[in-house]
Amino acid sequence: MLNFQIQSDSDIPASKQLFAQIQFAIASGQYTPGHRLPSTRQLAMITGLHRNTISKVYQQLEESGLVESVAGSGIYVKVHERESFLASDSPLVAASNLIKDSIDKLLELGCTLDNTKELFLEEINWRLRCREEILVVVPQRDISAGEIMQQELKQALQIPIELVELEQLPVLLEKINFGTIVTSRYFLQEVMEIVPHNSFRVIPIDIYDYGRELEMIKKLPSQACLGIVSLSKGTLNIAESIVNSLRGDDLLVITATVNDLKRLQAVFRSAHTIVSDPSSYDRVKETLIAMREDLIRIPEIIRSDNYIGEKSIALLRRELGLTDNK
Repeated sequence: MLNFQIQSDSDIPASKQLFAQIQFAIASGQYTPGHRLPSTRQLAMITGLHRNTISKVYQQLEESGLVESVAGSGIYVKVHERESFLASDSPLVAASNLIKDSIDKLLELGCTLDNTKELFLEEINWRLRCREEILVVVPQRDISAGEIMQQELKQALQIPIELVELEQLPVLLEKINFGTIVTSRYFLQEVMEIVPHNSFRVIPIDIYDYGRELEMIKKLPSQACLGIVSLSKGTLNIAESIVNSLRGDDLLVITATVNDLKRLQAVFRSAHTIVSDPSSYDRVKETLIAMREDLIRIPEIIRSDNYIGEKSIALLRRELGLTDNK
């Protein structure tokens, strides 16, 4: 069970702190699809919040499409129909047994072997067609997150990848019939509401859990100033909320998008430590060189790992049928 922390003296409401932490745990893969969340009683004991507050947070998470309630059982991270294939890391022997079991079940339902063969071939051909067009889809409000995803996936997979705003997706779907959509789990529900059944494959990715960076933040001295720089405004908002949940007023946080030079310079003048995403790191280093002579104190700059978790890259590579040397 994750150790959620609520800062009672923070300007951010306790319910919003808890929502952001659970949302991050899901988006970063710490809570995987199908994982059972703590009961309201367990979470009340951990956080000190009233069970009614926790119930409202769970309701908000359910309305956001991140979790689902199972009567008499609890709250679970939602497993979307088209992401169930991501849940298994079985070796070939287990996969072979799974195929045999699937064939047996189809035969029990009255399918012939010819029917079964057609069904398998149809699914395989559909996936091959979907592989021909790879799209990264995010809402316009956080298009910078999509730019990060596109950059990292191009570098990791070495294949053409198009970035599409969620708001433009319906128009695009009228022009092309098949493809693969990659999106962050933060935006999965919004994407699933648009994409027609059995057209595009939708593959959610988990973001990096930032465990190394969070441990570093916990050890920063009291009243220190932490700077966070990213290409994505959405990432900055989430990061600020998480850090405030960890440290409250004990740590000053100042954020900047990498393209906002004035704000970036303000970060350098104030921060003892600066955490930068990989996409912004070169620009951050250039700014440091340009400002070095004017700074009273040179901040420590920490480059975070990639935005997309390594496991998601591996799973995406596997689902697209890419070989290891790609």
